[in-house]
Amino acid sequence: MRKNLWAGVVLALAAGLIVLVSSALDLELESTALLGAALGAVVALVPDRSAAMRLGGFATGFVFAWVGYVIRAALLPDTAGGRAVVVTLTVLLCVLVTVASRDKLPLWSLLLGTAAFTGAYEFTYTQSPPELMTTSVSTATTLLFNVAVGFLAATLIGGPEPHEDSGVHRHEPPADNNENMELNDFMGAEAK
Repeated sequence: MRKNLWAGVVLALAAGLIVLVSSALDLELESTALLGAALGAVVALVPDRSAAMRLGGFATGFVFAWVGYVIRAALLPDTAGGRAVVVTLTVLLCVLVTVASRDKLPLWSLLLGTAAFTGAYEFTYTQSPPELMTTSVSTATTLLFNVAVGFLAATLIGGPEPHEDSGVHRHEPPADNNENMELNDFMGAEAK
């Protein structure tokens, strides 16, 4: 509990500092300061796989979303059908990478990466699709900077220990069979 409190305080200060420094130096980081910092902290704080695997999944999903916008701008009409094709392909790519990596790159981190880029860039893209090459690079760099700040802020406190499997942990029953008699065994014993 205390670790989460300090991670949150450090993250809040870091996000606030991003906005102040960005404003003073005209860096234009403010639009994705909270989104990026919060997502970076999530990647740092979720105790699933190693930090490298979580970051790798996030980066892969981020790139998939970016490529989706390139495909959308170059090959598909700006219709619901075109957007549906890109969304479907992006999610399927994330699933395929998770399966191909034998779950070393967790699906949640890939999806978080796609959501990060899409959430930060969709409005900008819809305003001017032909400017994709300049606006997407600008959005990606500002967002990734903020993600890095959020990740570092959360790891300064010392994130949780990673869990290699994300399955439910089962407890083995004690070896004493007298205390763990199954209901059928009990009912069978009563009937005799």
